[in-house]
Amino acid sequence: MLLAQTPEEKIQAAGYTLSKVSPPVANYVNVVCSGNLLFLAGKGPTQADGKYVTGKLGKDLTIEQGYAAARLTALAQLSVLKDYLGNLSRVKRVVKVLGLVNGTEDFTDQPKVINGFSDMMVLVFGDKGKHARSAIGVASLPFGMAVEVELIVEVEND
Repeated sequence: MLLAQTPEEKIQAAGYTLSKVSPPVANYVNVVCSGNLLFLAGKGPTQADGKYVTGKLGKDLTIEQGYAAARLTALAQLSVLKDYLGNLSRVKRVVKVLGLVNGTEDFTDQPKVINGFSDMMVLVFGDKGKHARSAIGVASLPFGMAVEVELIVEVEND
């Protein structure tokens, strides 16, 4: 009999690691809990050296590079969830994703970029990772980040 993998085991098996959670850069918190919902502040694509992936899609970065940046952003948000919850098995459902893509005026492939985030949620949580989503193009993001994603997650009661 095979035991189901935990979300953390799925992350490790896929070759990824969760990082230390970065503190907010302004007057806000990383997570607000209301009932069974967690509202996660926007995070960006943090590399292993602590620097963000920066640049504009359609000028400085390809769709594939944007997808990879969105995947890094997913790992940053999973790190926030793990830090807040203690373990990712408490996630009942990824409810809503808002993906912001720093792109040129004529860049229209925001959904392909944010798929990097969405695909990571499904890899980690299976069907519970499927979510409603918006993928929006913006003229700029803080620190020149390529993407920023905020998240709403439903959790199991204690």
